[in-house]
Amino acid sequence: MALSDEIVDRLMGEGIPSVEEIEKKYPPRMLSEGQCVTRIAPSPTGFMHLGSVYAALISERVAHQSGGVFMLRIEDTDTKREVEGAAEFIIKALGDFDLKFDEGPLNDKQEVGSYGPYVQSQRKEIYQAYIKEWLKKGLAYPCFCSEEEIDAMRERQSKTGGRPGYYGMWAKCRNLNEEQIKANLDAGKPFVIRFRSPVKYMYKIAIEDVCRGKRFFPENDLDIVIMKSDKLPTYHFAHLVDDHLMGTTHVLRGDEWLSSLPLHIQLFQVMGWNPPKYGHIAPIQKLEDEARRKLSKRKDPEANIAFYGEKGYPKEVVINYLMNLANSDFEDFIRANPDKNYRDFEFKIERLNNSGPLLDFVKLENISKEFIATLSADELYDRLYDWAVKYDRNLQKLMDEKSNYFKQILNIERGNCDRVRKDYYMMSAIYPEIKYFFDDEFKLTAEDVFELLPNLSRDDVKFIADEYVNLYNPADSKEEWFAKVKEFALANGYAKNAKEITKNPEMAYKGTVSDVATVLRVLITGRRESPDLYSIMQVIGNERVISRLKLI
Repeated sequence: MALSDEIVDRLMGEGIPSVEEIEKKYPPRMLSEGQCVTRIAPSPTGFMHLGSVYAALISERVAHQSGGVFMLRIEDTDTKREVEGAAEFIIKALGDFDLKFDEGPLNDKQEVGSYGPYVQSQRKEIYQAYIKEWLKKGLAYPCFCSEEEIDAMRERQSKTGGRPGYYGMWAKCRNLNEEQIKANLDAGKPFVIRFRSPVKYMYKIAIEDVCRGKRFFPENDLDIVIMKSDKLPTYHFAHLVDDHLMGTTHVLRGDEWLSSLPLHIQLFQVMGWNPPKYGHIAPIQKLEDEARRKLSKRKDPEANIAFYGEKGYPKEVVINYLMNLANSDFEDFIRANPDKNYRDFEFKIERLNNSGPLLDFVKLENISKEFIATLSADELYDRLYDWAVKYDRNLQKLMDEKSNYFKQILNIERGNCDRVRKDYYMMSAIYPEIKYFFDDEFKLTAEDVFELLPNLSRDDVKFIADEYVNLYNPADSKEEWFAKVKEFALANGYAKNAKEITKNPEMAYKGTVSDVATVLRVLITGRRESPDLYSIMQVIGNERVISRLKLI
């Protein structure tokens, strides 16, 4: 039932621009064949989820691979759930991971692009103009049902086994005439605006999902709320208007919106607009007690994209990992093209994992080790320092005081070597790996040494330490250094290797040359395994080496 101008003005107020005026401000985009316009449209209701970055990456690739446009739109019409500062964090997170949008808000005052504003709360009049038009055409109507009445309706539906929702016989306000509407307005009753669905639930429709193929749904018959009592639109209506005016060609979003697809297609059809192509992305999952479940905002700290910055995973690693979740052949591409990045890879939306990719930290750490191994000592130092400035001020202070020493440490098995050691996978794990280089952190005791060397007698360990002090010369080359260790070991009852012990059991060897080297390693680093011992000794310096050899 179409409503008169008088009633519509009472419902919506005056001074709202016309639909025609708005349409002139948003001319159709001039796109070449195949160009895609995509968007990420998060709500500022908390931290940015890893899955949102995953969806943003997919949308960015679809747009930029086609030479199209990637937009950021902040959907902040749910004021009750909005978290202060969340919108700024979303913008920053996309920038931190180099997911550059062509259009969208840069901060709370600036934006880029000519189809904005890109923050929905700043588009209130635009939505109201279309709702006003819908009321005049009979596509929408005011609903004066209170929350208590809606709750009672749901309870009755539940008791009778009925399908929940505001539709058909349950749509109490659907057929109010103008006199009844006036009476409710005169009584000061609050209201919402509902869509007048033109169909019945029994009809089925087929929709092509660009991620999941053809799907069949019951057509929507719910008279959903399109404008709340605060005169802000719901997501369903706002996304309809925005994607139309902004020329969105592809909406790629989480599969929690799959059930809303018939409604959204219907809304476009009611307006006579071409809907964008929709694709629903399966959520990132994790294993818990051998069962897969969706990554949870409440339960999983790793769901928060800030987690990866705090741990110090390089941004390139996080993006490469997410790209590998999206298209599993990305890993082969990077392995074959180590000088390339994800923008050089041909992403294919049809190769998305529709059962939900599994978050695997072992895989993430391996990718990170491989990436960090490509960095020079100076590059790694700079990244570690930048991380420390944000997350570890004590480490930053130490790096300020001993920058050259840090660079020497980070250069071990990195500069001038054929095979870079792959110990580091995140910035937060680097200092714990190298803290034995610092006297304040080196707490090794004689008992610790003997516990780390259970296969050698205490007398043998002490003999090796005492004798090697006299052999050590920091001026020796690596070859000279190892030759001395080997000569000393062979002269004092140690075999060249384990094979020799097996071959000559009658010799009663004390151990092997590597056992002697392990004694030195434990005394100098407090560990049985470490990077190249000769390089460590060169960096630590003569005074520290001698002091540690004399521990027992």
